[in-house]
Amino acid sequence: MAAVTPDEAETWLIEKIAHRLGVDPSEVSREVYFDELDLDSTEALILAGELENWLGFELSTTTLWYHPTVKDLAGYLAEESAQRAAAA
Repeated sequence: MAAVTPDEAETWLIEKIAHRLGVDPSEVSREVYFDELDLDSTEALILAGELENWLGFELSTTTLWYHPTVKDLAGYLAEESAQRAAAA
Protein backbone atom coordinates (compact mmCIF):
# COMPACT_ATOMS: atom_id res chain seq x y z
CA MET A 1 0.00 0.00 0.00
CA ALA A 2 1.43 3.37 -1.03
CA ALA A 3 1.20 6.33 1.33
CA VAL A 4 -1.09 9.21 0.46
CA THR A 5 0.36 12.74 0.54
CA PRO A 6 -1.46 15.65 2.23
CA ASP A 7 -1.98 17.25 -1.21
CA GLU A 8 -3.48 14.07 -2.65
CA ALA A 9 -5.82 13.71 0.32
CA GLU A 10 -6.81 17.37 0.14
CA THR A 11 -7.54 17.17 -3.58
CA TRP A 12 -9.55 13.97 -3.13
CA LEU A 13 -11.60 15.45 -0.29
CA ILE A 14 -12.28 18.73 -2.08
CA GLU A 15 -13.34 17.00 -5.29
CA LYS A 16 -15.68 14.59 -3.47
CA ILE A 17 -17.19 17.33 -1.29
CA ALA A 18 -17.69 19.60 -4.31
CA HIS A 19 -19.37 16.76 -6.19
CA ARG A 20 -21.70 16.05 -3.26
CA LEU A 21 -22.56 19.76 -2.94
CA GLY A 22 -22.91 20.25 -6.70
CA VAL A 23 -20.35 23.06 -6.80
CA ASP A 24 -16.99 23.65 -8.46
CA PRO A 25 -14.02 22.37 -6.41
CA SER A 26 -12.68 25.93 -6.29
CA GLU A 27 -15.68 26.80 -4.10
CA VAL A 28 -14.68 24.34 -1.35
CA SER A 29 -12.21 25.89 1.09
CA ARG A 30 -9.60 23.70 2.71
CA GLU A 31 -10.10 25.76 5.89
CA VAL A 32 -13.90 25.41 6.21
CA TYR A 33 -15.20 23.31 9.06
CA PHE A 34 -17.07 20.18 7.98
CA ASP A 35 -20.08 21.15 10.08
CA GLU A 36 -20.36 24.36 8.02
CA LEU A 37 -20.78 22.40 4.79
CA ASP A 38 -24.26 21.57 3.57
CA LEU A 39 -23.71 17.81 3.71
CA ASP A 40 -26.45 15.85 5.39
CA SER A 41 -25.60 12.88 7.58
CA THR A 42 -26.25 10.35 4.81
CA GLU A 43 -23.89 12.17 2.43
CA ALA A 44 -21.25 12.40 5.16
CA LEU A 45 -21.48 8.65 5.79
CA ILE A 46 -21.19 7.91 2.07
CA LEU A 47 -18.19 10.21 1.85
CA ALA A 48 -16.54 8.48 4.82
CA GLY A 49 -17.13 5.09 3.20
CA GLU A 50 -15.64 6.26 -0.09
CA LEU A 51 -12.67 7.68 1.80
CA GLU A 52 -12.08 4.38 3.60
CA ASN A 53 -12.29 2.50 0.28
CA TRP A 54 -9.79 4.89 -1.31
CA LEU A 55 -7.37 4.70 1.62
CA GLY A 56 -7.75 0.99 2.26
CA PHE A 57 -8.32 1.33 6.01
CA GLU A 58 -11.12 2.25 8.40
CA LEU A 59 -11.35 5.57 10.15
CA SER A 60 -12.34 6.13 13.74
CA THR A 61 -15.82 7.53 14.27
CA THR A 62 -14.17 10.58 15.91
CA THR A 63 -11.78 11.33 13.03
CA LEU A 64 -13.81 14.26 11.68
CA TRP A 65 -14.32 15.59 15.20
CA TYR A 66 -10.57 15.80 15.85
CA HIS A 67 -9.71 16.90 12.30
CA PRO A 68 -12.59 19.25 11.45
CA THR A 69 -11.32 20.87 8.20
CA VAL A 70 -10.15 19.52 4.85
CA LYS A 71 -6.64 20.76 5.63
CA ASP A 72 -6.54 19.11 9.08
CA LEU A 73 -8.07 15.85 7.89
CA ALA A 74 -5.75 15.63 4.87
CA GLY A 75 -2.71 16.01 7.13
CA TYR A 76 -3.99 13.31 9.47
CA LEU A 77 -4.81 10.96 6.58
CA ALA A 78 -1.34 11.36 5.11
CA GLU A 79 0.25 10.64 8.49
CA GLU A 80 -1.92 7.59 9.11
CA SER A 81 -1.39 6.35 5.57
CA ALA A 82 2.40 6.68 5.89
CA GLN A 83 2.39 4.75 9.18
CA ARG A 84 0.31 1.95 7.68
CA ALA A 85 2.46 1.79 4.54
CA ALA A 86 5.62 1.57 6.65
CA ALA A 87 4.15 -1.23 8.75
CA ALA A 88 3.03 -3.25 5.71
